[in-house]
Amino acid sequence: MSAPSTPEPTMPTAPTAPTTPSVLVHLPAELRARTGEQASITVASGDVRAIIAALDQVFPGLRFNLCAETGELRPFVNIFVDGRNIRFASTLDTTVAPGSVMHIIHSVAGG
Repeated sequence: MSAPSTPEPTMPTAPTAPTTPSVLVHLPAELRARTGEQASITVASGDVRAIIAALDQVFPGLRFNLCAETGELRPFVNIFVDGRNIRFASTLDTTVAPGSVMHIIHSVAGG
């Protein structure tokens, strides 16, 4: 007669945290020295101003590269949300829906 088999112990699973609606932000090469060479980051959705604040919290000083001392977007910085330039919408007050993709692009000039 054989001994009854003992089931393998299982590890308890951690409860899953509720997911926060997020936005994928693509960063230009010019800013990657400030972001630890990260080309993109996921942050909570909101308006563009709140997203820039969230980026600045993760990467201190990044806001200065995007916004002037007045708080407005610098003239050589362009931000696109789902392919639309925010300058033709509500600029920094443009709402960015969960699941959207935001591109930050620095203008290139030279001679």
